Amino acid sequence: MQNDIRLGVLLPTGQAQWGEGTDPRELIPFALRAEELGYDSLFANDSLLTPRIETLTMLSALAAVTRRTALGTGALLPFLRRPVQAGHALASLDLLSGGRLLVAVGAGFPGRFGRPLYELSELPWADRFRRLDETVALWRRLWTADEPFSFRGDLLHLDDVPPSIRPHTPGGPPVWLGGATPAALARTGRLYDGWLPYPPDPADYRTGLTAAHAAAGEAGRGPEAITPALFVSVLVDDDPAEARARMDAYTRATYGLPLDELRQIQAVLTGPAPEVAAGLRRYLDVGARHLVLRLGGLTLKQQYDQLERIAVIRSLLH
Repeated sequence: MQNDIRLGVLLPTGQAQWGEGTDPRELIPFALRAEELGYDSLFANDSLLTPRIETLTMLSALAAVTRRTALGTGALLPFLRRPVQAGHALASLDLLSGGRLLVAVGAGFPGRFGRPLYELSELPWADRFRRLDETVALWRRLWTADEPFSFRGDLLHLDDVPPSIRPHTPGGPPVWLGGATPAALARTGRLYDGWLPYPPDPADYRTGLTAAHAAAGEAGRGPEAITPALFVSVLVDDDPAEARARMDAYTRATYGLPLDELRQIQAVLTGPAPEVAAGLRRYLDVGARHLVLRLGGLTLKQQYDQLERIAVIRSLLH
């Protein structure tokens, strides 16, 4: 692969992806196999609405046993946690992993996967984006402070905040933003270190990245300040019809949506390895550089199978 292209995998931390009777501790050797196969990053997503291993707990378990792969949140929902405590946990995780942490964050989305989480967190849905930006600003201050400090935002007001343990990464781990609305693109350009969307059309990825770069330029930042990533669901099978049927079963179990509906809102690629590689190549051609792959498998055995099949695709992405 080209030196600037990275291939990551979303760990199957949700109980729906383990298969009945699976010991979730098997996720550790799964992650180690991914590292052995040459994957560049291991991501864990975040939710309270479906049973899953908590994001930072999963990555902390991997920090001690992996050596090379980046460890990413995809995407962390900061409103589920107290801001200062979350910042301290992230600093600790970056330190214990030797500076391998990537923090992709989101503010939640309308519908059953967004607003109910705010109700569980006892926070208002309104001003969620402002709260996210202020939380990240607080973290960055926390990660660099030498003395207690005060933080004054529109929503967060804190006094005498004690300094956190210093992250391994100077200034703290990079923070990426998920989302592709015009407002999210502007905020990515102005405030964040990377962009992790999942547009179903590569043309929309190109348009979004161009907008993020323009916003970065207006803020006095260069395009190199933003890592262009992509979140995409994949399932490799030599039989196109079988690949589609299996991914449909996966999306129904994971999202409660048929494949055709999910494909309207998210990037999804299925079929033989050359077809999936060609689909990924289309996103690389419009600027994506860090591909985070969700594997379409409803048992850990199926997840392993996809892990091995997709590793072979690396050679097709030149």
